[in-house]
Amino acid sequence: MHKYVLLLAFSAIFFSSCKINPNLQGKGVDLVQGIWEEAPVLYQSELLQYTRRDFKFTCDSFYVTLNTYSKVNLYEDSCYNNGYWKEYAKGTYVAQNDTLFLTGTFTKANFKQKISGCYRNGQYIEAFVIKNHTSDSLYLESLQQHLPVTLALKEKLICTPKALY
Repeated sequence: MHKYVLLLAFSAIFFSSCKINPNLQGKGVDLVQGIWEEAPVLYQSELLQYTRRDFKFTCDSFYVTLNTYSKVNLYEDSCYNNGYWKEYAKGTYVAQNDTLFLTGTFTKANFKQKISGCYRNGQYIEAFVIKNHTSDSLYLESLQQHLPVTLALKEKLICTPKALY
């Protein structure tokens, strides 16, 4: 009898400490939900290279198009494309306190997996400090480049969590 009481107590502790996560994507942050376009980069005429970003934040996911302009050729000629190229990434984001963390992977233009080709492959990791926001603008600072990033809202989106596969 004593074994059964111990087994029952152990089972109660074990199962009460576990929590089954819902099989839905996270809700994300209402503040960033939408399609955003970056304003012209400060000092862009003086920079040898700069990137403007177009973001789509939906629920806990992000999709970004990176439009890069370069006055110097850092790639082989077939990739340099006269100093303009696009890169793409997707992943998930988290907002903690005043910081927006994006973690994902570089993709092809259709946001499908990219394992080779021009420009960057592998992980896309970016962090921004949220400096300010209005209903149609988001003012960030890149923690990598230490440049201000001003995003203009093009379309507000409402999160409808989808099932995870």
